[in-house]
Amino acid sequence: MASKPSAIRGARIVGERYVRSKQQANPDGRMPLMDHLRELRNRVVKAALAIIVGMIIALVFSDQTIAWIQRPFCEATIHGMTGCRGFGDQLVTTGIFDPLSLRIKLAFYIALVLTCPVWLYQLWAFIAPGLYSREKKWAYLFTGTAVPLFVGGAALAYLVMGRGLHYLLGLVPAGVANLPSFDTYLSYFTGMIVGFGIVFELPLVIVMLNLAGILTHERFRKWRRLLIFGVFLISGVVNPSPDPTTMLILGGIAVALVEIAEVFVYFNDKRRAKRNPNPYADLADDELAPVDAPEPVDVDSSLN
Repeated sequence: MASKPSAIRGARIVGERYVRSKQQANPDGRMPLMDHLRELRNRVVKAALAIIVGMIIALVFSDQTIAWIQRPFCEATIHGMTGCRGFGDQLVTTGIFDPLSLRIKLAFYIALVLTCPVWLYQLWAFIAPGLYSREKKWAYLFTGTAVPLFVGGAALAYLVMGRGLHYLLGLVPAGVANLPSFDTYLSYFTGMIVGFGIVFELPLVIVMLNLAGILTHERFRKWRRLLIFGVFLISGVVNPSPDPTTMLILGGIAVALVEIAEVFVYFNDKRRAKRNPNPYADLADDELAPVDAPEPVDVDSSLN
């Protein structure tokens, strides 16, 4: 009876030695191509199963989801929150199978958002073994910051969406019935959500460029006007609503976020300069660095 724990301990030691020998033989965790493909297949299958389960759950609550998505349109019409049933300003479907395809499309979008922790983890688990520790730290920073920024942009888009819709619906001529399809409205809805989310990621891009050593505060200061113009330009391009109020709201908040990113870039450059002082930091871009004159050599003493 006393030999059983020792046998288990010996088997454990043998297993640890085997794993250690494998790690020494393959320290980079390299895998054959077929093993990579099999791992990729397993990750994709797990992500797909999670999305399918999310779609089933979303289909159960499809009525509540459609009412939530329809709310900005209802607020923008002359009928207010009466259900958007008045003739002339309501969403319509034009085909027999459109209601079914609409619910399936909505379920897919919702499942894609709700299951993002699962498929993002599967993607990360496939990529992470090939990254260095510093690259993993940057990836954690990017993921942990990108998600809240995108959610903030999506929330702002939902809040101001009714203002843009009110402007667009106000352009309908008098006596003309406006009957947009639900599919068209869904494209507008997702475009607003994604567009605002992308614009809110701009400060994160600036921070990542600074951490990579590409964008310094000196360059940011020189390019500030061009960057602000680019922010407003991107805000106008990704925003599907052409009304100026929505673009100004999006552009103004994006510029404020970019200015916050500039503060981070400034202090990060200061910290980097203290850690690695540059003796030529005070030189202008077109100024040559001073060259130390060589010491004179005594020819006579060298010959002797």
